[in-house]
Amino acid sequence: MRKTFMLSLMLSGILALSFMMEGCKPGKPAQVRQIPLEDFFKNPEKARYQISPDGKYFSYMAPYQKRMNIYVQEIGKDSAVRLTSETDRDISNYFWKNPTRILFLKDTGGDENFRLYGVNVDGSNQKCFTDFPKVRTEIFDEMENFPDEVLIGLNKRNPQVFDPFRLNILTGDMKQLAENPGNIQGWMMDHDGKLRVATAIVDGVNTQILYREKETDKFKPVLTTSFKENVSPVFFTFDNKNVYAISNLGRDKAVVCEFDIANGKEIKTLYENPNFDVTGLNYSKKRKVLTTADYESSKVERYFFDGETKKVYDRVQKEVGDLSVNIPWASKAEDKFIVRVYSDRSLGAYYIYDKTADKLSKIADIGPWLKEDELARMNPVEYKTRDGLTIQGYLTLPNGYTMETAKDLPLVVNPHGGPWARDSWGFNPEIQFLANRGYAVLQMNFRGSTGYGRKFWENSFKQWGLSMQDDVSDGMKWLVDKGIADPKRVAIYGGSYGGYATLMGIVKDPDQYAAAVDYVGVSNMFTFMNTIPPYWKPMLDMFHEMVGDPKKDSALLASVSPVFHVDKIKTPLFIAQGANDPRVNKAESDQMVEALKKKGVVVEYMVKNNEGHGFHNEENRFDFYRAMEKFLGEHLKK
Repeated sequence: MRKTFMLSLMLSGILALSFMMEGCKPGKPAQVRQIPLEDFFKNPEKARYQISPDGKYFSYMAPYQKRMNIYVQEIGKDSAVRLTSETDRDISNYFWKNPTRILFLKDTGGDENFRLYGVNVDGSNQKCFTDFPKVRTEIFDEMENFPDEVLIGLNKRNPQVFDPFRLNILTGDMKQLAENPGNIQGWMMDHDGKLRVATAIVDGVNTQILYREKETDKFKPVLTTSFKENVSPVFFTFDNKNVYAISNLGRDKAVVCEFDIANGKEIKTLYENPNFDVTGLNYSKKRKVLTTADYESSKVERYFFDGETKKVYDRVQKEVGDLSVNIPWASKAEDKFIVRVYSDRSLGAYYIYDKTADKLSKIADIGPWLKEDELARMNPVEYKTRDGLTIQGYLTLPNGYTMETAKDLPLVVNPHGGPWARDSWGFNPEIQFLANRGYAVLQMNFRGSTGYGRKFWENSFKQWGLSMQDDVSDGMKWLVDKGIADPKRVAIYGGSYGGYATLMGIVKDPDQYAAAVDYVGVSNMFTFMNTIPPYWKPMLDMFHEMVGDPKKDSALLASVSPVFHVDKIKTPLFIAQGANDPRVNKAESDQMVEALKKKGVVVEYMVKNNEGHGFHNEENRFDFYRAMEKFLGEHLKK
């Protein structure tokens, strides 16, 4: 089901894209090898492993003619079969539908109008099920108990909303199960494959849960709340009577609860964390029990409902040591599991854990050309803002430095996209690349970042370019005051909302930054809201309440639109943009470049005609980061 817990989660993709050596003494660290740029940004050899429902095969994605395609390999065998041969663009996502067929999504040139395809495990019978121009396909329910069917959403009838269709992947036949009246944002089935729950937006700024007992009944509202306070159904209880949900109803931090769906009432809280929102809930499809609840402190953590699941995690953790463990895929019999391990200095590896044999076998290293001891640690940090808020984030220092030994380093301030998302601990090729080139990198979860509760999220309302921007600046000044950052060699770089924060950073603090890199960022709040994808329009009133109404708050939005304040900018700027970006239209970058050139500010501009919201094609990534490296080197050199 498309989650609708808080608008922060529902809109988290609006503007988003994704220690030191012991005994080091003060002074200059040992020389660090400059790793080739391509090693950070080339496609992995193999990644995104999954296991077939019958446990006979595993699948993965790997490059074919520089594009990520799907491969399948029988467990215990040495050779794999390539199922797809896409050469224009990576496959976006895929999953096993049954033991013999895989479904995958792919768009054109980054337009995000995904089409759904199917292919057999031997590579035969590839078929596009949703071959409709300018139509986006969404997966509402994989319907794991129904091997030949899947619940999808299509905005074919109305570009602003998605109608639910039950698709037969053998015949291609689609049955529409309901007509979206114009405000439904998510649909959910029970374990018997009956469509019984919908989530909607009503009156522009309220969210609503609708329910029906049988598919022949009409949907009726059972709970209506402000979008700031919400209950997000995740899946039905195993008797199909109630639902398990993530809720912040009457509280600051989101919890896992059992919810009486027929009457719209919470029954009991199953898990809550006092400091962080619960962000995910999982269950055993074989044993019909809850397994884990996920939350994120400085790292991803989980609460175990189930002893059997904890035993599997503990068994794997014991063998892989300090690496972080995630076990996202299991065979239907739950006797074999795909295991992902990773760290801040490693892309990690994939394993298969055979529970019956109690054997953990490595199947692939994701980036074996990158060596951990040459990479930098990602340190959790926190600092206070000028108004007393605590901001958590991460500081990555060039390999060989510690917080105690780092002095007067060039710094790249890196606000994340979203903005209702967050930075997380783990391997980040951008951060490692910059650290390898000698830069300290600061990532901060400014107010509005998700996972820290409702109050922290609401602190960001109508604060784009204001206190949200102050949080970014305060992090930079904190490092300067500590002596870690050289105040004359500070750059700001971000993508999507982070690109907007980059532009506002050099508007508000023109003397603080020696260079800036804006990657698919917003420059004009008015034109941005006029060019959003049509399927965001039902959420526009909420967006106006969170960011500002172009009519009622026109003065506010004008004051935080960088394009209207180019007279304050004197920082050299590099802008990169995808021509087909459906979220941040190319006009956002075009008008900024034009205004800056008229003022005589140094601006470099890179446009890729076969990209959208961020560069996915390998050769375009190389071009972008090569240009960024040169640009930062010119402006941050001592």
